[in-house]
Amino acid sequence: MTENVTNPGTPAPARRRRGRAALLGLVLTLGVGTTAFFAGQAFSQPGFGPFGGWHGRAFMMGQIDPAQIEDRADRMVRHLAIEVDATNEQQERLRAVVKAAVRDLVPMREKGQAARQRAHDLLLAPTIDRAGIEALRAEQIALVDTASKRVAQAVGDAASILSAEQRRKIEDRLHPQPGFWGGWRR
Repeated sequence: MTENVTNPGTPAPARRRRGRAALLGLVLTLGVGTTAFFAGQAFSQPGFGPFGGWHGRAFMMGQIDPAQIEDRADRMVRHLAIEVDATNEQQERLRAVVKAAVRDLVPMREKGQAARQRAHDLLLAPTIDRAGIEALRAEQIALVDTASKRVAQAVGDAASILSAEQRRKIEDRLHPQPGFWGGWRR
């Protein structure tokens, strides 16, 4: 009688455990790698982040130009004005505020896109330029701060145009009732 044993010094259950652990490690590595790949692809798309968005043309159809941005913002204001029962005069004033804000913010968006390319170049250079990375980070913090201040100014200007009741209607739309159909009001 001959026994077919590959390693006589290791019991069979220990070999099985080691094989399962290796298989589990391989599956986890593939899962993490796949997740990292898709996350990298998602974040590398133009239009992602504070100066773009998943649902805009930048994600599905290439770059969106400033005129299209202004048109979309204008349509959003007109829609909001209808929802809060704004007068024609209020609507025109809101449109002016938003149009001015968009004109100020579009160049900041373009700076953000240019910075993305700079970051790409810095990180793929043969030698890592830590001072360049820090300078880019500081520029981006300043850019986001400027954009945030401009948005806050526009929100304050728009709020001063609307009445307290109209602002309350916006609040109600931002925080729908809980439940499955809570946000669906029509």
